[in-house]
Amino acid sequence: MALLTNPATLSIFRHLFASVAEEMGVTLERTAYSPNIKERLDFSCALFLGDGRMLAQAAHIPVHLGAMPASVQAAIQQCAPFVAGDVVIVNDPYQGGNHLPDITLVSPLFFASPNSGQPGQNASFPAFFVASRAHHADVGGMSPGSMPLSRELYQEGLIIPPIKLVTAGQRNEAVWRLILRNVRTPAEREGDLAAQLAAHATGEKRLREIVAHYGLADVLTQAEALIAYAERLTRAAIRLMPDGRYTFSDYLDDDGQSDELLPIAVTLTIAGETLHADFGGTATAVSGNLNAVPAIVESAVAYCVRCAALALLQSDLPMNQGAFAPISLTIPPGSLLDPQPPHAVAAGNVETSQRIVDVVFGALAQALPHLIPAASQGTMNNLTFGGTTPTPFAYYETIGGGAGAGPSGDGASGIHVHMSNTLNTPIEALEYSYPLRVVAYRLRAGSGGNGRFCGGDGLVRSIQFLAPVTATVTSERRKRPPYGLQGGEPGQPGVNSLLRHGSETTLPGKVTLALAAGDILTIATPGGGGWGAMGKEGHKGAGGQG
Repeated sequence: MALLTNPATLSIFRHLFASVAEEMGVTLERTAYSPNIKERLDFSCALFLGDGRMLAQAAHIPVHLGAMPASVQAAIQQCAPFVAGDVVIVNDPYQGGNHLPDITLVSPLFFASPNSGQPGQNASFPAFFVASRAHHADVGGMSPGSMPLSRELYQEGLIIPPIKLVTAGQRNEAVWRLILRNVRTPAEREGDLAAQLAAHATGEKRLREIVAHYGLADVLTQAEALIAYAERLTRAAIRLMPDGRYTFSDYLDDDGQSDELLPIAVTLTIAGETLHADFGGTATAVSGNLNAVPAIVESAVAYCVRCAALALLQSDLPMNQGAFAPISLTIPPGSLLDPQPPHAVAAGNVETSQRIVDVVFGALAQALPHLIPAASQGTMNNLTFGGTTPTPFAYYETIGGGAGAGPSGDGASGIHVHMSNTLNTPIEALEYSYPLRVVAYRLRAGSGGNGRFCGGDGLVRSIQFLAPVTATVTSERRKRPPYGLQGGEPGQPGVNSLLRHGSETTLPGKVTLALAAGDILTIATPGGGGWGAMGKEGHKGAGGQG
């Protein structure tokens, strides 16, 4: 007897599908080698239908929302037909990836077809895919950590188009050796890739248990119903937004190659139950690495709409392909948000994505002035470093900052915001793994913008290196501060500095340095913007301590 589709059943299957992705994430976290994956949780796992539509993504990294489906579609288009035991690997930003350190694995899952007895039907078919995307601390390129101040994609690391890493359960040893030969830390990469494969095995096991319990036909029926439900909820939320055209623009500080400000502009058109985002007026593609591929833009817009929908409906929404259906985009070809290969893109995923969120929220604030918060820190404060003493090592981390204040209270302090949903690396893990000492890690008091509600404070992180390293900092909001809203003041911009032989030097927002033992690198991150004009109930200086 077929299962009925009703609210209770949808809720059950929503959490069943999400649990597959969540358990994949737990496996990946516990078995990974690198602190970036094991401690910071810089990864995402998701479940897809056999046609490539996203069915569930765990609450991992928002910037992967639109990019993960692009990877699965690229795998289907370039690597089909599949057999049981296949695993596709890809990191090419122009073929389903977002930037090279994010390596994605995609596995088809086969089940006996409910119609296999009918003429013309295959006995089995790929009913689902599981996928994982993890940021690997080094994939080669011109500087350790593979987030260089690059001018073309080839400088950023090993480029992997969609290819089969595993065929029918047998690992392609030639591809495996090729990948490990092109990175600075092959043992760590081998461990992290093996952890992704283990996560896929967990996802397959859990999904097979669900299908064995409910039957494939009912599972597929409920999957379709859940995607339709997410679309209905998203449309209902957009209907609660006032119809109109809302325009906002903001700027990236520079591309690391020149001092030119880079505009990102958006016009949101809300009409009934649809929302269109037009990025006309955005800068053309740049020679530096701030270019972002369209999948990142889709991720950022979907994230903003989802946040607004959660607040409007006062209800959680399933995260699947249905949530994208009411949203459409126009991105000027050849722009910063739709570059042509081989434009460099390493920082587009981490920095440009944050500014896209800022401009979309800035536009939404005009439609929903008493709902949308002020700008958060607007950067991930990317730090990579590596060296060869005592053995080769490479490391990558992002650093939290201040969240923007909103109509209901102060912004939180010292957290990762928006497109970054990672954790910090604990000092103990960092000092255990690398030749360094963390000499300061504290809130940056008073860096949040003032207002009726204050923006959260940024962080100060100072690292003294105990061996020579090459370090790269890629950060934003060093020139233009995070904006306040509704009369609130902006947060303070971030500051990067180097202490060497007792002399302190202020550094650019984007810089590569050769550091000696004893040098201290400090990254002071931006505070969030304030919300609301100061009044009798207003307060100053403390920032949110959330």
